[in-house]
Formats: sequence, structure tokens, C-alpha cells
Amino acid sequence: MKTELSVALIASNEERNLAKCLDSLDGIADEIILVHNDCVDDTIKIARRYGVKCFEENWHGHRDQKNIALSKAKKPWVLCLDADERLSPDLLASIQSLLQRDSKNEADGFAFNRKSFFLGRWISHGDWYPDRKVRLIKKGLGTWKGSREHDKLHVEGTVDELKGDLLHFSYPSMNSFVTKIVYFSDIYLQRQLDAKSQWRLSHVLFRPIWRFIRAYFFKFGFLDGFPGLFIAVSTAFAAFFKHSRLYEQNSYEQPESSAASDDDRD
Repeated sequence: MKTELSVALIASNEERNLAKCLDSLDGIADEIILVHNDCVDDTIKIARRYGVKCFEENWHGHRDQKNIALSKAKKPWVLCLDADERLSPDLLASIQSLLQRDSKNEADGFAFNRKSFFLGRWISHGDWYPDRKVRLIKKGLGTWKGSREHDKLHVEGTVDELKGDLLHFSYPSMNSFVTKIVYFSDIYLQRQLDAKSQWRLSHVLFRPIWRFIRAYFFKFGFLDGFPGLFIAVSTAFAAFFKHSRLYEQNSYEQPESSAASDDDRD
């Protein structure tokens, strides 16, 4: 007998991706939960066409929003997805096989690799692949933890692997990639301010260099052609940018007029 599965999703203005995400499930879900916020497109209309249970929530950040969706799932297994992700045929087959087995003899959670499509090709190296993600858990044994910008599904128990890739379509253009650099740097800055962190020149100088070398050379990003180069350079810039934001924040204090006058005389 097949064990039932819930799928827990969050989305905001994802009409471009949602239907393909839901199509990739190919009937394995007995329940689909969508927690949405601030939608002004056809995201909700598409979801309801597929029989999805929709719940509107204010935006609480990625981690907390995903925990809300997770809490609404009722079936013994829960698969957590983003709207810009899809199951590959191999991953779908692995999950179908798992649901046919006795869950008492299985691990409490399952991980698989996520593979991203960017600039017209699948990225198979660098920092982006393999990108191991725990996304399938037994109900009640998982919680989204981590920071607001880097959430991670934590399993209270054992974790095993499933074959097949989770396909990721997060960046339709270079502009979308750069926009997210700014977005995530805002979140990182707030976290630094909350922790009363000190700006460090060493972080600005050395972390971007290391990120590029690691992604492009040590992880063979160069094998992904120009997209691999773009990702490595952009990731290095993202590190440079986010570690510079605290310096900018500390520079907002206005100088006294006398100090400006002294500078003018110089």
C-alpha cells in the first residue's frame, strides 16, 4: 500500500514557475499545501486549478514561511519544495519507490542533489553542483532552521539519499541573479547589526578571492564554460558586497560642519 505524501510550498508571484513545478509531481502528492504572500499575478488561480490548498500569510522570511507551510501538512511523508523547483524523472521514480515501501524501515529524512539551469545550460560544477538538499521527511520530524537568508531543513533522526536531481530554475537572467545579491545582502546586513558585529577589512579582501578560487578551480567551475565563469565571479562579488555593507552602514553618521570646512581648506 502506498504511503501518503504532502507537498509543502511557499510562493509569491510565481505564475511563471508554479504550473511546471506541480506538473513534475505527476500525481504522487495526496495533498499540496501552498503558503503565499503578496501575489498580484495568477499564482493562486493556477494553484487552485491543481487542487492545491492555499493559505495567505504575511511574509515572515524564508525560514519561518517554510515552517508555516510545513506545519499545515497532514500526511505521513512531507516533501518541501520551492515554486521554482521541479522533480526530475529519476527523482520522481525514487520518491514513488519510497512511498511503496514500509516507512517504518526507512530513514526519517531524505536528501538529493539540486541542479540549476542558468544561461541556457545545466550547471554541473562549482558551488552550484552537487547542491545537497534535505527536502523529504517524515511528518513531525523536521524543522526549518538556519538564518533568514540561508535556511536548512533539520531532521530529528536519520537521513538517507535518494537518486535523481531536484531541478532548479531560480535565475532566468543575469539581472535576476544580481538583484538577489542585493536582496540577500540586506538580510545579511541586518543579521550583522543585530549581532553588533564589527566590520573587518580582512573579510572584504580575502573571502571574495577564496570564493572565486574554490568555485572556479577547486570545484571545476571552468568546466561549465562562460556560465561557470559568471557564477564564480558573481559569487565572489556577492561576498565582497555583503561584507562591505557594514562599512557603509557605519559611514552614515554625518560629519560636523567644522570637519568639512577643514577638509575644504586642505
